[in-house]
Amino acid sequence: MLTTRRAFSLALVLVVSASGVGAANYHDVQLTSAGSTFIYPVLGVWLREYKKVHPEFQLAYDPVGSGKGIARTLAGIVDFGASDGPISDAQLRNAPKRILHVPVVLGAVVPAYSLPGVSEELRFTPEILAGIYLGKIKKWNDPSLARANPNVKLPNHEIPVYFRTDGSGTTYVWTDYLSKVSSEWKARSGFGTTVSFPVGLGARFNEGVVAEIKSHPYSFGYLQLTYAIENHVQFGVVQNAIGQFVRADPGTITAAAAATAINMPRDFRVSITNSKDEEAYPISSFTWFLIPEKIENPQKRKAIVEFLRWVLTDGQKFAAAKHYAPLPGDVALHVLQALSAVQ
Repeated sequence: MLTTRRAFSLALVLVVSASGVGAANYHDVQLTSAGSTFIYPVLGVWLREYKKVHPEFQLAYDPVGSGKGIARTLAGIVDFGASDGPISDAQLRNAPKRILHVPVVLGAVVPAYSLPGVSEELRFTPEILAGIYLGKIKKWNDPSLARANPNVKLPNHEIPVYFRTDGSGTTYVWTDYLSKVSSEWKARSGFGTTVSFPVGLGARFNEGVVAEIKSHPYSFGYLQLTYAIENHVQFGVVQNAIGQFVRADPGTITAAAAATAINMPRDFRVSITNSKDEEAYPISSFTWFLIPEKIENPQKRKAIVEFLRWVLTDGQKFAAAKHYAPLPGDVALHVLQALSAVQ
């Protein structure tokens, strides 16, 4: 089933609920949120499950990409945002309100492709991934790909390359990783929700990249893991910082966060790409809800905080079914404590 923005958008208003004894009546509270497509699949599950507990609570989520999610949060257009790349120091300094980064789940970005006649799972080194997006590796049977995949018969075919054109947290995670493993990539393009790609064609949102890869044989792009699995798009394993080729799954995503979880920064803005854990999938990331520290409407404040508490506790058990990893327990505990700052 194609994971798209229509997947749970019969109406943008999604009726969900708050848990806990004595929770307020939220019939008149309608929250708005926008941002990440990276988080969209698991958010849909959270909202569906949350609805079973308190069906009167209403939330409208617009999956427009992390860049717009950040912009709408800073402008006060939405009650809170969602992003897979943290807000920059400069943006935070200029924000009219202090914005809290609340990590809610872990996910991964994978190298996705369409390779007719090849059923084997391909191996990608950091040099290969950077080389493809720098335009240095142009064909599937390039010597570097052949060395990494000695038992695969690779075709002598050009590689059509795709990237995200919208302000994308998935792009942020992908380019953050490339900037760590390739000095040339860092110097030429750097990292962010939007960067200048030296080669390739653009597509909007994760589902746009899915559509391009599925309709163009021999193509290559990057996708949030859930979109690749649920849409039956081929994706490969990636060599991590220790030299191990690792497949993205909840266990290897969790491993990427293991070391960081011990010394998590107080504002929770942290990158876990290219982790040095032996079992880590190297293109993993936290994803955040962006919450104003001061919420004037007391009903909205209570509704948002109660929803977040549920996500950080009961909601975590739904992560793996959608190919995300739950937060490490100590991280979730610190985040729950940090919610007391919301006023």
